[in-house]
Parts: sequence; C-alpha cells; structure tokens
Amino acid sequence: MKYLNCNMKVAVYSAHKFERPYLEKAFAGKHEAKYITSALSLETASLAEGCEAVSIFVSDNASAPVLQMLSKAGVQFLALRSAGFNHLDLAEVKKLNIKAARVPDYSPYAVAEHTVALMLALNRKLIRANSRVMDQNFSLDGLVGFDMQGKTVGIIGTGKIGSLVAKIMNGFGCHLLLYDKIENPELKDKYNARYTDLESVLRESDLITLHVPLSPETKYLIDKTSIAKMKKGVMLINTSRGALLNTKDTIGALKTGHIGYLGMDVYEEENGLFFEDHSEDILQDDLIARLMTFNNVLITSHQAFLTDTALRNIAETTLYNLDCFASAKENKNEL
Repeated sequence: MKYLNCNMKVAVYSAHKFERPYLEKAFAGKHEAKYITSALSLETASLAEGCEAVSIFVSDNASAPVLQMLSKAGVQFLALRSAGFNHLDLAEVKKLNIKAARVPDYSPYAVAEHTVALMLALNRKLIRANSRVMDQNFSLDGLVGFDMQGKTVGIIGTGKIGSLVAKIMNGFGCHLLLYDKIENPELKDKYNARYTDLESVLRESDLITLHVPLSPETKYLIDKTSIAKMKKGVMLINTSRGALLNTKDTIGALKTGHIGYLGMDVYEEENGLFFEDHSEDILQDDLIARLMTFNNVLITSHQAFLTDTALRNIAETTLYNLDCFASAKENKNEL
C-alpha cells in the first residue's frame, strides 16, 4: 500500500448535479477530482485509470469483479459517499488490499424528517389534494385523514434515525413501540417508549416505520408472513433499504387493503432506475409500475437524505477520508 501524503487523483462516480457544488467546494485546492456522471460498473471501471482513489455513491456497483478491475487500474482507496455499504463487497476489498471508508453520519435529521413527511402526506392525502386544487376542484370528498395523536407508532430500529423519529412522533402525542437488539434507555425515559418483540410491534402498531440496515437477517423483514400479523389498514413507511420489503407481498397486501398506506423512499430494484431521468422511456419495471397505480402509495426516489446540511457533510467527510488515506492517518470511518 502506497501512501502519498499529497493530493490524489480521484474518480468521482455518479457525480450528480445536486451534489457537485458541495463536492467542488469541499475539494477546492485538495486532490484532483475527475467527475463522472455514469455509475460505477464493469463498463465504466476503466474510466478510473490513472486515479489513486475512487469515490462512489449508494447506487454504484462495487461488486468483486468491478473491484478487481479498479485494483488492476491502480486504485488503492475507495471513499463511499454513503453510510450504507451493502453495495460494496467488503471481503473483496480486504482481499485486494484496498482501503475503504464511508460517511457514517451525514444528517440523521434529514432522513427522520422525511420519514415523518411521508406519514403526514399519506395521512392527509396532500398529493391528491394539491392535484385537485390545480384542477380547480375544491371538494373535500375522499380526503379524510386521521389524528396522529394517540396512535401507536412502531419503530423497527432505534439507531440515530429511528431515535429521532421517536422524538418527533412523541411530539405528536403518539404511543411508541420499539424493536431493536440494542435498547436506547433515553427513549424509554424521555418519551415513555416501550421496547418489545418484533411480533408485538407488528401486531399493535397503527403506523410502522423501518430504520434497520440491510443484511441477510433483515432482507424481506416485511413479507406476507409479517404483514399478516399487522393491523388491517396499517401505514407502512420505509426510508432505509428497499429490500427490507418484499415488494410482491406488499402489493398483494395493498390490493386487499391490509396495508392501508405505503410510503417508500427506497425500492429493492432501484439501481438503474432511481437518480436518473426516465421520463422519455417506457417503464420496464412491472412491480414499481404497479405500485404507482395505488392512490394510497407515495414513492420518493431515495431523497430522504437530500438536504443542504447532509450534502455538505457528505462532501466534507469524503474529503476527510481521502486526506486520511493520502497521509496514512488513522480513520474511524474506515471499513
């Protein structure tokens, strides 16, 4: 492993228009960034030729074959612009002796607030109401919502984001049911929240929101078996990882009315779909096309993180990680 103690050439994949100003400001005078709008893949890995480092977004492909190509191209360092790293083959990274680091904490407030925004928009049917007004239809039929106060909110995963959702929902006067392997005593003390088993959360909650990472253990955490345990008409929110939900089973429950509301900022087959403009294309994904036909489903395209604070923190932490790589400094963000 060669440490440079100087500026590096960095290939920045999936360099979106919304984040580039923040990256350029953070990188000013430090490192030579090559901005690539395409996602990292087997077809684009060669674009990193001559670069010591690569920076990737959550939608990039960092599988073993791609990493092998990067290594052959001379890449020694990998800076993720995300907290999650399920798109990265960590075992292959270590095998190839590539150093990798992530952005573990860019803004939990951004994701927590977006989670609650989805809840409120679904409950009060804000999208439908706005569309009616734009058509000069000012009737209120079909727009009845419910008071959040007094409802039971089940929060699956009480890390930084889940804990903030608990804080916000406590402010609405909701009862909080929590599930996590590691309990946060502050939530119990401050908000009278109750930790319990997963089955109780599913069975007793009026609203359920997911805030766990994707792993073999959590993949399809929500499927037909777990949905069957939920209240009829439950509201389900996912701003974590798409594959926590079995989409086919979720569609089936929407058709029967067992799931009354669905808010999702992530989708299990979002790669190649989210973060891109397909407005001129014929949609090839039949599952998301079916989801889009329900008027009680609200989909955003992985934008829960998208605040100026989060983008600034992502850019600055990415720069910090690159600096640590170049100078062989110890880095708590290293994977």
